[in-house]
Amino acid sequence: MSRMAWAGVVAFVTTTAIGCTTDDAVPPAPPSTATSPTPTTSSVSTPPPSTPRPNPVSLQALMAKKYNGGALKLDRVLARNSAYTRYHVTYRSGSLTISGIMNVPATPGHHPALVLNHGYIDPAVYTNGRGLMREQDYLARRGYVVLHTDYRNHAESSKDPNAELTLRLGYTEDAINAVLALKTSPSVDPARIGMLGRSMGGGVTYNTLVAQPGLVKAAVVFAPVSSDAADNFNRWTRPERPLAAQLLRRYGEPSRNPTFWRNLSAVNFFDRVTEPVLVHHGESDSTCPIAWSRESVAALKAAGKNATLYTYPGEEHAFGPAWPTSMARTVTFFKQHGV
Repeated sequence: MSRMAWAGVVAFVTTTAIGCTTDDAVPPAPPSTATSPTPTTSSVSTPPPSTPRPNPVSLQALMAKKYNGGALKLDRVLARNSAYTRYHVTYRSGSLTISGIMNVPATPGHHPALVLNHGYIDPAVYTNGRGLMREQDYLARRGYVVLHTDYRNHAESSKDPNAELTLRLGYTEDAINAVLALKTSPSVDPARIGMLGRSMGGGVTYNTLVAQPGLVKAAVVFAPVSSDAADNFNRWTRPERPLAAQLLRRYGEPSRNPTFWRNLSAVNFFDRVTEPVLVHHGESDSTCPIAWSRESVAALKAAGKNATLYTYPGEEHAFGPAWPTSMARTVTFFKQHGV
């Protein structure tokens, strides 16, 4: 994949946070113009200090945000087999409408469900439901309702003209709203929803876990990006001079504005995670170094979280011979944790 394509990965991961600036502080209330006797010292009530608002491009903003996922609509049937029906769907995410696909098992009743977050694919060539095709089929055949979100600016989703300037923070918002939309489906058991992400989608998943703990029951990531935003910026975005220059003018170098980059990184908020996490990573991955997953899992464990890492000798980024084993482990993991 080209460097420009992978620049999208970091543009997403850098999606997550900025430190508060002076401009972000809530201004103090203006003094009253009414005349009144000067109060004694004992009667003076000292107002609490103003609380800075989180920068809108930050993990803190995701934590504070109000989400409105819903309006899940099964538009048309794309395919049908004995195991499940595949639908083109849309749902609400903020002021936008997001497209995706949804596989619904043929068996009656309420089913466990999964939101799938795909890796970076150039939006110019992306088509509805593209990415994680093997996983979509495999999981639906094992009884899961599968909602694979396209993200904003992809396929038939609404356009977000500010997506690049906000470092694609909206992808995480779209994933969170996808879970909320699934909970409204008559085919879904709302208490049994998990999340699965791959590559950039692994970063989306990390962000979801720290931004909205308790939203899902468990999470699985395959060959994820780093949970440290500076790693991703340095690997993919920095070589893309026009994009990197624009972002650096706006947000600063990691060495000069470390607060921004710390707040941008899910690893610094792993103490908020409440869900068990399973990570799969190939030892020969030349796209996302396996060291990143080792570091993320170590950080999760250091924070006292339930985190497991499976490594696969000889496997590259996309997974080949070990993919069936990784998927069997994935289903076992979800079932063990109530999904």
